[in-house]
Amino acid sequence: MPSQNYHQYLEQVIAIAKAAGTAIMQVYSTDFNVVKKEDNSPLTQADLAAHHVIVAALSKITPHIPILSEESEALDYEIRRKWQQYWLIDPLDGTREFVKRNGEFTVNIALIDKQKAVLGVVYAPVTEVLYFASQDQGAYKQFEHKPAVRIRTKLLDLRQPIVAGSRSHSDEKMQNFMQNLTNSLGVRPELISMGSSLKICLVAEGVADVYPRLGPTSEWDTAAAHCVLSEAGGDIVDEGGLTLCYNSKRSLLNPFFFAKSAGVINWASYL
Repeated sequence: MPSQNYHQYLEQVIAIAKAAGTAIMQVYSTDFNVVKKEDNSPLTQADLAAHHVIVAALSKITPHIPILSEESEALDYEIRRKWQQYWLIDPLDGTREFVKRNGEFTVNIALIDKQKAVLGVVYAPVTEVLYFASQDQGAYKQFEHKPAVRIRTKLLDLRQPIVAGSRSHSDEKMQNFMQNLTNSLGVRPELISMGSSLKICLVAEGVADVYPRLGPTSEWDTAAAHCVLSEAGGDIVDEGGLTLCYNSKRSLLNPFFFAKSAGVINWASYL
């Protein structure tokens, strides 16, 4: 599929993400149950409801494109490795934030082509904030039904760096990163704590300079927002500075990474 055709799905995928958001909000307003998955992460009826909405809708509009969801049954890499294109989705990214009822959770839908996220939709149902992008078409943010606004990463000012951090996963590595930045720059960076893939979107819209993730994540956590960030002028790179790619290995876990604005600074040097 030529890159100029990826965006043909964008309007439909946005509608699907919002429909999944509606399903999530129906559960959000109830006294829902929380169970633990094998990896000890939380699972609610909302995760499953959104999963079913998205999978059913994508299967209708693109029956020829496989789907991999966080809530799908595990697929052997020998099957996945043959996929050139596939949908990669996290029906409810930030389930911990959902359980806390702080609103900082999202629906993430990405189209992957040749190990790269070429279309991405990130929707926050509580605030009705939408981020979307497709390859070579730019990145956009939209609030409710207002006109979408094109977004871009900010120019880094090392006199006043802004770091996005996890609401639920701060640890010693992150604290060391912040302290090393402070020691090197002579100024304490501002820290914005946020849940889910919204942290990557903060970098994409120029609110933060970098989001270091120094703990485990999976490919469906990053793919949709990665496309948004790339189209906004940034990138997600590993500790060696290499761009994250998708479906390139047996494990679906990401390495530690930095979602960053444009620029050549080596964020890993502050670890």
